[in-house]
Amino acid sequence: MKIVVSDDLAAAHALRRAVFIDEQGYTDAEEWDDLDGAAILLLALDGDTPVGTARLFTEGDAGRIGRICVLKPHRGTGLGAALVTEGCRRLRDAGCRVVRLSAQTHALPFYQRLGFTAHGAEYPDGAIPHRDMEKPL
Repeated sequence: MKIVVSDDLAAAHALRRAVFIDEQGYTDAEEWDDLDGAAILLLALDGDTPVGTARLFTEGDAGRIGRICVLKPHRGTGLGAALVTEGCRRLRDAGCRVVRLSAQTHALPFYQRLGFTAHGAEYPDGAIPHRDMEKPL
């Protein structure tokens, strides 16, 4: 497995459709936005096959990781943690001092193990409860 920066938006969209729309029930309107063009796209590859993705943004001295997903057969392998860790590294290298994300509440322990702290109230994103999290870099 390896994680690369990619411009293969079709692969990232296929992964996001499989996880967020088909598996988790998000609607097209909830999943798709106009932010992909401004993002740094990470793909996790098993050989040449994309199996996970995340997108990165910089906002001044803060970075944001979003749309983090891994196909079901590859979960529990450390790939999600590797995507987040690589995203944090790239954001730190870009001069960010903090990274933020919006986490599904069931995934809070996963992100806490990676050094993120939850803050603010729970809120819905689609039909799934989320909390904001951040980590100093």
